[in-house]
Parts: sequence; structure tokens; C-alpha cells
Amino acid sequence: MELLLLGLVAALAWKLYQLRRSPHDRPLRSVTLCLASAALSYPVAMPGGASGVDTVAGHGTAKLIQNILLLSAVYFLMCFYLYSSADEEAGRRRARTEAVVVGVVAVAITVAALSVPHETFAGSFSTADMTVPQIAFFYAFAGLYLMYALGMAGRWTRRYALMSRRPHSTGLWMAAVGLSGMAVACAIRAGIVAARSVGVDVPMPLMASVAFFLVGAILLFAAGITYSGVRARITSLRLWLQHRRDHRRLEPLWTLLVEAYPENVLPPASSAALDRWRARGVHRRYHRRIVECRDGLVDISPYLLNGDDGAVLSIDSTELASRLRRASGRIEQGVPAPRPAVPLAMALGSDRQSDVKQLIAVADALRDTASSVMIKETKC
Repeated sequence: MELLLLGLVAALAWKLYQLRRSPHDRPLRSVTLCLASAALSYPVAMPGGASGVDTVAGHGTAKLIQNILLLSAVYFLMCFYLYSSADEEAGRRRARTEAVVVGVVAVAITVAALSVPHETFAGSFSTADMTVPQIAFFYAFAGLYLMYALGMAGRWTRRYALMSRRPHSTGLWMAAVGLSGMAVACAIRAGIVAARSVGVDVPMPLMASVAFFLVGAILLFAAGITYSGVRARITSLRLWLQHRRDHRRLEPLWTLLVEAYPENVLPPASSAALDRWRARGVHRRYHRRIVECRDGLVDISPYLLNGDDGAVLSIDSTELASRLRRASGRIEQGVPAPRPAVPLAMALGSDRQSDVKQLIAVADALRDTASSVMIKETKC
């Protein structure tokens, strides 16, 4: 429960940040209020929070607050779909109608809870005395509304899943199954309430199984609504790691070219220390290094040619690395460029990724050459 609460709080913080940037976005506001209601209901449901509230306001108050917050959460979940519909005006009218319905349910279960002694209302769903009409009404009425709202949300989610493509459809199907499962669990609990209200003894294992089923449906729903976002974050992380790795691998080539042509170094967009780790900063430095390497190769190309302008585009990366080292030495000695510049390191393909692969191959060859020279010097 603590882990789920932490996830809800993190999601709520992110939605509050988004809502601050788009305060008039009705679907986003509905999602934020849904998460806020669900997050607030968990501390009240925990043993420590429930006992604290009951100590101050009387036994059963925490249970009443928790159920009202859950009713609010599923209502705002419905509002998300209503405000996301193509007919915005019809969605707003339906949302106002649903607000009246959930208000009536909240008032009804509050009256039922306050009309019995605190001692009678105390306890959990499995231990409550359902033969008391007000207690049975409290659990049945709240459960039926939850079943209705979750069922409608599951139906709308299935509709969006049918219209979506992967990976979004996968997450939507998971969320739809989770919502439908929660609705089924609420329906079963309503049946248990009806049976216990007439004195039928329902086995505890059955009620425990329904509770586990409900928890599983909630977790599946949570996994579904986060699936696309988590998958996108994983893809983004892979790209971040690849760009950091390629940025480091390009360093030997970049260093050689920058020492020869320091004017090709582009100014950094930010001097913040955290920019080295932020995704935007990592991608920016990666692309900047590629541009600087390309510019340097064009500038140094006159020193690499041996009479045939096209031959340099098809030579081996190791041979090109050797020529680059010799060319760098000639530049240090002040030898003027013998011929016009030509583009280099773009022989493997016309797309950007092929160009980057060849740049990295040359950089790796430069690194291997430097390591071989150091080993020979050590032996000598």
C-alpha cells in the first residue's frame, strides 16, 4: 500500500506540474483531481491514519471520508473521458449530471453512517454487521456507484484502445481490463452485502479472494495507465545512454580535429553543471560534437588526398586514421593546404546514422592506434 501511495503521489506531482502550465485543460484537470482524491484516500485507509481520524472525529469517520474520496476519484475519472469526447458541450452537460449523481450518493451514505452509533459503524467490510440496514445500505450504495462508474470508464477505455495503435493500445487494454475487473469486484461485494444483510454467512476465504482480485485489478489498471509513459521513458533512457557513449567514443577524432582547427568548436548552450546529465544537454552536446567533427574533416581533407579526390571516401577507417595523424602533424608544422576541401566520412550511406557510424569507426581506429603506440613506447 505504501508503494502504491508513493506512485500516486509521484503521478499527482507530475500532473500538478502539467496543470500549472495548462490550467484550462479540462481533461488534465480531471485526471489531477482523480489522482488527488485517490492519493488522499490512502492515508485515511491506513491503520495509523484511520485511528487518528477516528480518535478526533469519532469511530467510522475515516471510513466515511475514504469512501467519499473514492467516489470523487471515480467521478473525476469519468469526467476525463467526458471532457475528452468530440462533443465538448455534451460532455460538460453529462459531467454536471454525473456530479449530481455522485453528490446524492455521497449524501446518502453520509446520512446512513451518521444514523447509527459509532460502535456499530466501526470495523471493516469483512467484520461489519450487515444485518443493520444502514450499514448494508452504506456498503451497497457506495459499491454500486463504484461499479457503475468503473464499468463506464472501462467501456470508454476499451473504445479508445480499439482506435489506438501500439504501444498505446496495449496500455489502454490493460487499463480497460483493470477497470472492468474493479467493476466486477464491486458487483461481487454488493452481492456479498445483500447475502449478509439477510443473515447468510459468507466464508472469509471468499471475501479475501474478492479483496485480492480487487487489488490485482487496481495494479493492472495502474500498470496500464503508466505503460506508454514508462515505455517512452525507457526508450528515452536508451537514447540518452547511446548518445553519451557515442559522445565519448568520438573524443579521439574530435580532439585531433579541434587541436588542428580550434575555431570549429561551437559555444555551449548552457554552462550549468547539471546540463551534462540532463537529456537535452546530453543530446545537444552529442549533436554538436558530430557537427564539429564533420567541419574538422572537411577542413583537414586537403591534407588527406593523394591525387585521387574520390579515393579517400572508400579507404579503410584504420588507413584514414593514419592519414589524419599525418595530416595533423603537417598542420602543426604550418604546411599550407595543397588542394580544395572535400566532404569526408560519409561513404557508408546517405542517412545520418551511417555517417555517425563511420565517424565513430574512425575515432575507434584513432584510439586503437594511440594505444598501440603507447604499448610500443612502454616496451622500448
